[in-house]
Amino acid sequence: MYLSREEEGIYQGEQGETLRRMMEILVALGDIYGAEKLVPVRSVQIAGVSYKNIGEAGLEWISDLQGRVVVPSILNPAGMDLCRWKEMGIGEEFALKQEETIEAYRRLGVTIDCTCTPYQIYKGLASRGDHLAWSESSAVSYANSVIGARTNREGGPSALAAALVGKTALFGYHLDENRMPTHLVEVEADLQGSDYGALGFLVGRIVKDGVPLFRLRCAPSVDELKALGAAMAASGSVALYYVEDVTPAPTAASEPDEKICLGRKEIDEVYLKYPGSGADVVALGCPHCSLEELKTIARLLQGQKVQKELWVCTARKIADSHPQLVAAIEKSGARVFCDTCMVVSPATERFDKMMVNSGKALVYLPGLGGVQAGLGSLEECIDVALGRRY
Repeated sequence: MYLSREEEGIYQGEQGETLRRMMEILVALGDIYGAEKLVPVRSVQIAGVSYKNIGEAGLEWISDLQGRVVVPSILNPAGMDLCRWKEMGIGEEFALKQEETIEAYRRLGVTIDCTCTPYQIYKGLASRGDHLAWSESSAVSYANSVIGARTNREGGPSALAAALVGKTALFGYHLDENRMPTHLVEVEADLQGSDYGALGFLVGRIVKDGVPLFRLRCAPSVDELKALGAAMAASGSVALYYVEDVTPAPTAASEPDEKICLGRKEIDEVYLKYPGSGADVVALGCPHCSLEELKTIARLLQGQKVQKELWVCTARKIADSHPQLVAAIEKSGARVFCDTCMVVSPATERFDKMMVNSGKALVYLPGLGGVQAGLGSLEECIDVALGRRY
């Protein structure tokens, strides 16, 4: 792989041991995937934040690094609400380790906004055509597909390396030839809300790491696009998709030869296979709730009291900017948690079954949290929390 004189100097340790190690990671990835060179990135989103996932070895590795990030860099969700962790049922030992992890990142200059939806709180992190180094699967999908930026799904170490060096290896979804659609998905049904999570749950399993092009009857909202991409990234490893006449179009692409046809029957079968019956908790916000989603939740809960525990996960900047909205939701007895979500927090493990409106959470909860998951629409989830269903 070609390195400039400055890059070669970093690789040889001329700017310190930490940058040498970071450049070593980037070069190793570039060599593995056949990259010709490095490319500057506009921003970085770093996974490997929840202490539940990284453990003591990961914390030690991060804590050993010296230096400051050179591009805007933001964190993935942590394993707890950094302010209200006791309310989540998090123990003090875990909380201390999580706080140490956050501080290790803070010392490196990383912005401590722990969210899987950085595009909802910082509009300047990415625009069409920008090269990025983002980690979280749903954020990667949204950046590539909805924004039209270019990023591979980085691991925590490679994303942090990109943040400290300011560059990533030029391969994968950074290149036009890897951004061509591989499957045409025709959906013969009118979809709304959680239907897009169910659709993504199905399509991800079929196309795996392919690039689907959707032909839909009606245009999804940005929150529905978020849900679609998140589910495909979880059930498969889809990092890029297109929706005809909605998302930025691929460059000079012909219609894919492989075609998939799905209808109402297939969507409904997902709900039937994963019902919300028996859930002892309801959780919303995977990916993190947008402002519009919080408004809808507040409206559906207005004047009522929850009968089951209800979590609503969102980015702290959104919650802090709209305290009256948070108060309206919590008046029902629900809790609005920030910095974390049901997928990465050990607090989830005390439950037997969780009802969600997210195809992503439907995939990840059993494996990462050891919790059964049921899928329903947002309205159905609220009804279950209020004791109206099941």
